[in-house]
Order: sequence, then structure tokens, then C-alpha cells
Amino acid sequence: MNNIKISTAQFENKSGDKAYNLSVIDKLSAKAAAEGSQVIAFHECAVTGYSFARHLSREQMLELAEVIPGGESIKALRSIAAKNKIVVLAGLFEKDVNNNLFKAYVCVDENGLVAKFRKLHPFINPHLTPGNDYCVFDILGWKCGILICYDNNIIENVRATKLLGADIIFMPHVTMCTPSTRPGAGFVDPKLWENREADPTSLRLEFDGMKGRGWLMKWLPARAYDNAVYAIFSNPIGMDDDQLKNGCSMIIDPFGDIIAECRSFDDSLVTATITAEKLQQAGGTRYIKARRPDLYKHIIGQQHQPEQKVVWLNAE
Repeated sequence: MNNIKISTAQFENKSGDKAYNLSVIDKLSAKAAAEGSQVIAFHECAVTGYSFARHLSREQMLELAEVIPGGESIKALRSIAAKNKIVVLAGLFEKDVNNNLFKAYVCVDENGLVAKFRKLHPFINPHLTPGNDYCVFDILGWKCGILICYDNNIIENVRATKLLGADIIFMPHVTMCTPSTRPGAGFVDPKLWENREADPTSLRLEFDGMKGRGWLMKWLPARAYDNAVYAIFSNPIGMDDDQLKNGCSMIIDPFGDIIAECRSFDDSLVTATITAEKLQQAGGTRYIKARRPDLYKHIIGQQHQPEQKVVWLNAE
């Protein structure tokens, strides 16, 4: 496989404003292409916005969602890819011909839709239907997969995608800076965002602490390391509805090392060169070859009572 240059981006999306969000996707795609990148990835629901969807009725969700690939946003992404000569990955809400609703993430090139993945564990809106399929596809000779946000917290999903052949996994998120039972978790005060130019230090301390990046570093590098994959993590920066997000879009190599990371408060991107050599050198490749499925195939596959609903914690 030839080396490939991939960018991951972050930006402050506007809720429900597809035209604006697509304009930023266009701008950052052009910037990435000018810097020699061949692929750019954006966050979960980058086209539509995300957190505001927790307030929407089924009818409002159907109005927001689009058929894929026939919808206008896929046409716009194809135009962006063709104009800038770059492969674009981005997320949006999808509806099918029966008006089932999904959280989707797509890969688009100049010829149109390359791949579509439906989130396996959606929870932002009760009317969303879970996807039931993994997704492995080709970009410029590389086998790639997609897992959206919470999908990556269920470790079997990452291993399954790797075992299906993916060496690069795109991991679009809208995450961090929300309450949970984890010590140190919580919202970050939007006032810090409003005052970021005068006092960047206070905001950075919150973003990098246990509310944000500190938590991410507990698990994300391990997903790449254990599975010998490149993890392309994308996350918004700034306000998403009434919730502040801390960006940290990054690319992690098969050694679990961060090789590129957005550290700005601005709409921005970073790029890394992806090489095949690391795949074979990384410990995860040896671990996968050393597996003994006969020991645990019945344990891993045994029935249990799956979580029916993930609680989304609101600000109030």
C-alpha cells in the first residue's frame, strides 16, 4: 500500500444549518487539499449539528434527515470532493424509504457515495433506529472502517472492524465535556468559551482535564494500539446547541501514539501521513495473530440483556 495523507478536522457547527456547515466543510476541505491531503474527516453529524436533535419530534427529525445517496447533502459533498480533489467523510441524519431514522456517516469522492455506515448505538433522539452492519471499504488502496462515537466504547466493535480487514478506522464523535458517573466529568461553562480570547488558559485547563482530553486519553489510544489500526478521531469545537465541546481532533497510529492533533480553538484541521510499515511493526498485529478464539468464542458470543437506552444528560 502506498502512503496516504489524511486530515481530521474540527469546527463549530450550527444546529440545523446545513448550508453553513457544508460551507465550512468546503473551506476546510480546500485547505486540506492545498496542503497535500487526499482524505479529510469531519465529526458526527457535522452536516446537520447534533445535540439539538435531543429536542426534536419524529416529524422534525424526518424533516432534518435525508435519503442517502439521493439527498441534497450527499450531492453537495460530492461537489466539494470533486472541486477540491479530496475524499470527504462527514455525518448527518438519514431516513430510508420507510421513514426509519438513522445516524449516518458517509464517505464521498468525486464520483459519489463510496460508503455509508449507520451508528450501532444511537441515543441522541428516541426515534433513531440502530444500524446492524459493520462497514469496511476501500480508499486509495487502504481498507477502512467507520464507527461513530459510542460505538467505539464497546470494544468488540473496534476488534470486529479490524478483523473484517480495516487498517484505518474513522471515529467521528461529538463527545467530552458532559456529566457522567466518572469522577471529574461535567459540563464546561460556556462563559469560558465566550471569554476564550481574553483568558485562553482557563478554557484550556477545562478542555484538557478530566472533563475532556484527560478522559479521552484513558481509552482512545488503546483502541488503536490493541487493534493495530490508525484511528482518525474527529470532534467539534465550540458550542453544539447549548453544550460546549473541546475538539482535540487527532490521528493516532498503530502504536497508540498521537501523530497529529488540533490544538486550536478555531475551525481547523491537522494532517498525518499514514504508512503501511507501522501496521506490521505494531504490537497489536502480534496480539491478533496470537488470539485463541477457541478459548472464548462462546464467552464473547453468549447472550446477555443489552442496554436498551443510553441516558443523555441534559444541561438543566
